[in-house]
Order: sequence, then structure tokens, then C-alpha cells
Amino acid sequence: MKPSLFGRERGEIEAILAELGEPPFRARQLYGWLYAKRVQDFEAMSNLARDLRRQLAARHRLSWPVLAERRHSFDGAVKYLFRLDDGLAVESVFIPETRRRTVCISTQVGCPLGCKFCLTGIAGYRRNLDAGEILGQVAAVMDLVHREHLESSARLPWNVVVMGMGEPLLNLEATLASLRILMDPRGFGVPPRKLTLSTVGILPALERLMAEPVRPSLAISLHAPNRALRRALMPIEAKYRLDEVIDLAGRYPNPRGGRVTYEYVLLGGVNDTAVHARQLTRLLSGQRAKVNLIPMNPAPEIPFHPPTPQALDAFCGVLAASDVVVSVRRSRGQDILAACGQLHLRADQSPPPTPPARSGAPRGA
Repeated sequence: MKPSLFGRERGEIEAILAELGEPPFRARQLYGWLYAKRVQDFEAMSNLARDLRRQLAARHRLSWPVLAERRHSFDGAVKYLFRLDDGLAVESVFIPETRRRTVCISTQVGCPLGCKFCLTGIAGYRRNLDAGEILGQVAAVMDLVHREHLESSARLPWNVVVMGMGEPLLNLEATLASLRILMDPRGFGVPPRKLTLSTVGILPALERLMAEPVRPSLAISLHAPNRALRRALMPIEAKYRLDEVIDLAGRYPNPRGGRVTYEYVLLGGVNDTAVHARQLTRLLSGQRAKVNLIPMNPAPEIPFHPPTPQALDAFCGVLAASDVVVSVRRSRGQDILAACGQLHLRADQSPPPTPPARSGAPRGA
């Protein structure tokens, strides 16, 4: 199988074209066709010489994940199952909103972390995605939305959240390459403040991310206010300590000086008491932080249940009384298992690929 050009960074594309005797400006043109215009046919790249287009087509392909299935929620969210070249699959979610459009993407097939409240981890882990497979989810969702039914929202900005299947910082090189292309004004052009990466806190990889010249917004998957409870819920705590994660995240240079988000899934009777809330306020004391509370999204395989409305209100009240910025995430796509922690591949969710018809003409988000 020919290697795909999609997912290559600018330097790689320059090197490929230099081997063909092409000047650097041709690489810039090709890069724009791949990511800004997102065409899937070399023949559509009208400002490249016909001979160059033939050479590129003979040596490379333009590969996105193939749409195998979609599920529509009553609340407007859409979950997509994408088939990869090796037959494995990943899920992505499109969330339409009044003022923006959001796509939630995956970085791994499954997840190796084994968090006790997350359906994705129950499915196990198969492999990392490459940069083209990560970016291909964004391109495919943008393309589907553009072509199918949401022309009325075409002027709304795109938000990208790296919060789907997998831990992105355990797939560091491909994740960093994807982030660079997503935030590049000549690539996908997603502003850093509209791109959020969620991690449990893989410390060496987080330090690498902090050293990048352009960085996304950061969200930390916290879910417990003390080490003992976090370790019981999230085995990764045994390797990367809660206090060290908080310390490093507190030094993360968020775009425009924004706050780091701490995601906290509320599990009824487990981590949702006023005592836990007070521990959380002490843990985040002095941090420029905001807490995003996520009432647990139930699934038959998960041995927990959501908090009561009274427990949720009381937890919020403790945080607010301590001047902690707090919000409650409204779950989207629960009925199609598209909400936080629900992405999960079952045998009955993996039919043979049925790719939609695609045009090679240029298109924009």
C-alpha cells in the first residue's frame, strides 16, 4: 500500500517534494490543499503542475478514516465510527451548539489506562493512531457536516477537543504533530484557545507539550481530590502522583493566560460529598483553575451511578463558596453512548465499511 501524505508536517512535505526537484513554495501549496482545503484527489490541486500531480498520485495516497457507521442523538450530537486501514476502528463525536461546532477526536484505538468509571478503558487497548488517522477524524467530520445538513451553521467557529478514545500524551509524537497542523493558520487554522487536550497527567509528555511554541488549552482528568481515592479509580496514580500533576499543570502556559480545566466525574456516593469538595478546594488552592463537574454518564458495564441532584448542588456550592470557578457539563449524546467516558467499541458497532461518496473539489469548514 502506498504511504499516505495526509498527516505529514510541512518539513516532511518539503523533503518529499525536494526529492522530486520541486521548490519549497510547492510544498506550501500542497500543504494548503491537504489541510486548509482538505481535498482527497491530487487532480483537484489545480495550482500544481499536471506532471507533479501524476508523480504524487503514483507514489502516495490521501487517506482519511472511512465512515462505517453514524448514530444520531435526540439532542443533535452525532457519533461516528471510523474504519482504519487495518480494519480497526475509532469513534469521534460531533456536537452542534448555538455559537460553535465541536468535534471530539480519539488518539488511540481503545485506552490502556483502565479508569474504573470509563467505558472506553473496558474495551481495552489495541494501538496508537498515527497523525493522519487523528487529523483524518477532524477532516472527515468537517467534511460530513459541510456536505450533509449544517450549511446554516457554516460561519460558526470550530472547536476541537482531544477527549475521545485514548490518552493523547501516551501517543505523544503523533499527537504533537496533529496539534501543530490543527493550530497552523495555513493548516486547519484552529485557534489554540479553541483546541483543548485532555490528559490524566503523563508528566514527561506534559513537559514536552509545555515546551511547544504553540500549545492548546489544557484539561486535566482529575476525578478525585486525594491520592488514595484517585488510585482506586485511576491506576495511573501509582505512577504519576496527584500533587505532582497539579503542580505541573499549574505552570502550564495556557493560550491567552486562560485557566487550566480540571475535569471531575461525579460518582454517586464515591467522590461527590461535601468532604470531597472541600478537599478539592484545598488541592487547587492558589491555582488559576476552573473545575468542570461531569455527572457520571451511566452504562451497564460501569459499576457506578450518577450523583443525586442534591449532591451535585451541594458540591458546586462548596466550590463556589471558596471562589473556585466551577461549571457543570451538560451531557450530550448519552442515548447513543457518545457522552464523556462512553466511547466504546463493541462487535455490533463494527460493520463492514460503507464509505460515503466524496468529491475531490475543495471545501472549507
